[in-house]
Amino acid sequence: MAGPPERRTDLTDLVRNRRSELGLSLRKLAERCVDPEAPDAGPIWKYAVINRLERGLPVIAPIVPELRALAAGLQLPLGLIQDAAGAQFFGIDSVWSDEGDVRALVHDYRSMSPEDQERVRDLMRTWGQNRAAKPHGGEG
Repeated sequence: MAGPPERRTDLTDLVRNRRSELGLSLRKLAERCVDPEAPDAGPIWKYAVINRLERGLPVIAPIVPELRALAAGLQLPLGLIQDAAGAQFFGIDSVWSDEGDVRALVHDYRSMSPEDQERVRDLMRTWGQNRAAKPHGGEG
């Protein structure tokens, strides 16, 4: 019988480590977390929520404006923040092809057997080859 699912901390770890690298307090990070698409709204992350996230306590999964604000506050690419949040809150892993031109979002990729992981990568290689063989726009 399988045990409980692994508790993911991808976003928690990313936030804690990056905040430490930048030498920011929790309050200073919260002040910097402004959605670049709605700067007039001001900071949208609260000190208490970042504190709970870093301590591994339950928080509601952030929505896209919150992820953009967190990326801005941490000075990281939005995709990195989205990948970490997807993994932690939904068990979704981003898997990139070896060529870096195909990305798959796979539920619990890390817990798959090496054989199943290779099957996913084979699908991605095939998809990339088929896409490259078609005329621009995917028609043909």
